[in-house]
Amino acid sequence: MRRKKQRQYDDPMCHPNHPRPRTRREFLAQGFITGSAALLGGTMVTLPGGVRAALSPDLLPLVSSCGIATQGAGKIPFIAFDLAGGSNQAGSNVLVGRQGGQLDFLTTAGYEGQGLPGDMVPSIVNPATQTNDFVDQTLGLAFHSDSAFLRGMMTKISPATAANTNGAVIPARSENDTGNNPHNPMYGIASAGADGSLLTLIGSENSDSGGNSMAPQSMIDLTIRPTKVDRPTDVTGLVDVGDLTSVLSQQDAVAVMESIYRISDEKMKAVDVDGNPVTSDDVVKDLVKCGYLKSADLADRFGNPSTLDPAGDPEIVGATGIFSDLEFNAGDRSGGEFRKTASVMKMVLNGFAGAGTIEMGGYDYHGGRRAEGEVKDFRAGQCMGACIEYAAIRGMPLMLYIMSDGSLSSNGVIDDTVDGRGKGEWTSDDQQTAATFFLVYNPGGRPQLIGGTPEEQAIHQQIGYMRPDGSVETAATPAANNVNLLAETIVLNYMALHGENGNFGTALPGHGLGNATLQDSLTAFQPIVNGTIDNPV
Repeated sequence: MRRKKQRQYDDPMCHPNHPRPRTRREFLAQGFITGSAALLGGTMVTLPGGVRAALSPDLLPLVSSCGIATQGAGKIPFIAFDLAGGSNQAGSNVLVGRQGGQLDFLTTAGYEGQGLPGDMVPSIVNPATQTNDFVDQTLGLAFHSDSAFLRGMMTKISPATAANTNGAVIPARSENDTGNNPHNPMYGIASAGADGSLLTLIGSENSDSGGNSMAPQSMIDLTIRPTKVDRPTDVTGLVDVGDLTSVLSQQDAVAVMESIYRISDEKMKAVDVDGNPVTSDDVVKDLVKCGYLKSADLADRFGNPSTLDPAGDPEIVGATGIFSDLEFNAGDRSGGEFRKTASVMKMVLNGFAGAGTIEMGGYDYHGGRRAEGEVKDFRAGQCMGACIEYAAIRGMPLMLYIMSDGSLSSNGVIDDTVDGRGKGEWTSDDQQTAATFFLVYNPGGRPQLIGGTPEEQAIHQQIGYMRPDGSVETAATPAANNVNLLAETIVLNYMALHGENGNFGTALPGHGLGNATLQDSLTAFQPIVNGTIDNPV
C-alpha cells in the first residue's frame, strides 16, 4: 500500500470547494506561486554621512529646481502587507470587540467562529495561569496573547521599539478569494504627498496596484504606476550610472558630470537660435542643464551599489542585523519572504521610494489543520516586525498596513498539534469576520490616540465594531461594507499623522467619507509630525 504523502505547509492548497486556479491571483492565493518582493514606501531619510556630501555647494540650490528629491518628500514611510487568499485578522490575531472597543468582548460563540476555543477567549481567566492574560497590549493595539502575528513580530521587535508603537483595527467586509477588492491605498498615499528620490510607488506584483488586491479606480494615476522589484539584486539594479564609476572614484565621477554641466551651461548662454538666445527658453535649458545635474546626483548618491543593497547592510543581515545569515539565505519560502522584506525595508527607510506593497501568497489556508495558518501568520509577523525594528534603527516613523481579500471562520474543531496550538481549525471562507489593521511606529514616543478619556480612545483605536456573534456590523462606518471607502479611511489616517487631514478633500476629491465630523470619528491618532518629518511634534 502506498502511504499518502504528508502535505507541507508551503505546498499548494487544493480546496475541494474551490475551482482550479486560473488567474495569477488565484495561483498566488493558494500557494502555487510565491509573491515577489516589494520595495516600499520610504521618504525622508538622509543617507549615512549626510545627503549631498560630494555634490558641489554652489550647485545645491539647483537641486530642487531640477526636480531632484534629496530626502524623499518628507512624509512618513508607508508599507502595506497584502496577504493574498483571505487570512485571519480578527480575534485570533487582533482583538475586535463591540461598540465599546477591542475590550468590549464578544460572546464565546463569536470568538469560536474566529478560531478561539472557549478556554482561550480573551474575556476569561486563563485556566493555566489563573490570570486574565489572553490580552496583550505590548504594541498598544490589543492582540490575543497567542496571536501568531504578534509572536512573529516580537521575535524582531525590541522592548524599546514596542514601547513606541501603537495601532488601530477596522472591522470591514471584503470579498473572499479575489483580487477585485480595491484594498490598495498606494495611489492615495502618493496623492497625500508621499514620494521618493528614485521612485514614487513600488510593489512586488506587476499590476496597477503593485499587489494582489486592486487600487480604487478613483485613486489610480498610471503616470506613477508601481515599479516591480522582487529581489535584492533588483534593488541595486534600479540605478545605472554606466561605466564612469568603474574607471574613476565615485567623487571623481561626480566632478566629471558637474564639469559637463558647467560647460553645457556656458555653451547655452553663448548660443543663439534664429537670433534669439537659447537662455530665453526655460524648457530647453532645463532639459540640457538638469540632465547632467541629475546624472551627477545619481553618481553622488548611488555610484556605490552597496548604498542600495539590502544584503550588504549589517543593520539588516548578519550577526548584528535583524535577519540572521541563515534566515536571509534560506532556500525555502521563509528565506524568500525575508529577502523580499529586507529589500522593502532598505527602500522604505532610506527615502528611495514613496510608498509600496509587499505581497505574500498562500493565505487561503482553510480546509486543513490550524497549524498551517499559524505557521504562515507567524512568518508574516516576523516580516512586519522586521520593518518596524528597522524603522527604529533608522530613527524613522513608519505606518504599516495589513490587508487581505476576505477572511475565514472556524467550526470549533480543535487542532491539538504542536503548531496548531490547541486552536480551532479554519474550515471555510467567511467575509463576515474580516478586518484590517495598521500599526504606527514613532521614534519620539508611542502615538497617542484621539480622545480625552479611555472610553473615547477605545473607539478611535477600533474604528467600527462587530456584533456579539463575531460578524462585522456593516452600518458602523462607511468602510465596514465598502472596500473603496476602507482604502480612503487608510489615506485619511495617514494624512492625520501629519496633521494634514484638513486637506483630505484636496488629496482625494470626490471621496465618500462625509464631512469633517465624520472623518474625525474615523481617525485614530493625533499627529506625530507637523506636515513633514523635519518638523516633529
